[in-house]
Amino acid sequence: MRTLRSEFPSFDPKQKAWQDSHCHLDFADFDGDRDAMLARAQAAGVDRFLVPGVRQAAWARQFELGSHYASWHLAFGLHPYYTAEHQRADLDELPQWLERGALAVGEIGLDRTVDDFDKQLKFFQAQLSIAESLQLPVILHHRKSLDVMHKLVRESGVRDGIVHAFSGSYEQAQQWLDLGFRLGVGGVVTYPRAQKTRATLARVPAAGLVLETDSPDMPLQGYQGQRNEPARVAEVFQSLCALRR
Repeated sequence: MRTLRSEFPSFDPKQKAWQDSHCHLDFADFDGDRDAMLARAQAAGVDRFLVPGVRQAAWARQFELGSHYASWHLAFGLHPYYTAEHQRADLDELPQWLERGALAVGEIGLDRTVDDFDKQLKFFQAQLSIAESLQLPVILHHRKSLDVMHKLVRESGVRDGIVHAFSGSYEQAQQWLDLGFRLGVGGVVTYPRAQKTRATLARVPAAGLVLETDSPDMPLQGYQGQRNEPARVAEVFQSLCALRR
């Protein structure tokens, strides 16, 4: 049986092939060269991609694109960035998409920089309930919200998933690991100025880490202003290995 953990294993400094556990390959940013982008990733040793959903209006296109690529695995969710457009009916529809072979519920979460935090809370808790009922892991987005999210996830009963683009303290990292989650490691690990996050990622167990890019966003150091691509998982891996020596 395919699961999030089997298809997207934890960081291992001895691994020779990699997976991108968080990339939005359905976004229009890739419409002009999607096949070439995937070929570059595969040439770099990246062989699997988890493509999370962010809004109901894009789920059908995401599913259609995913059906063309055996290397894609999908998650479906309602991202806090799009809180203004989310409707109650979207929550009713979400389980139908998840039951089409999705590996996780996501990308979901809480973001203090986005308006209407009360609505975010309601949609986040509803999606946690769906994940728990379907026994699926969750892909979590956070911004200035790690602690309140941890409380809500703990209360929900969900005990598996990935905290995408983790940027918290060592103590927060341990709280999530103790809950059964892994931490997503992407381009931030390549920036020396990200001292707190790098120090945390150097200390936590390797089994608690998973590689990602967040393509087309969150470019690595040296690629600022450019579209991010899954091929750069290899560079994230190299940076993480160097940090943990």
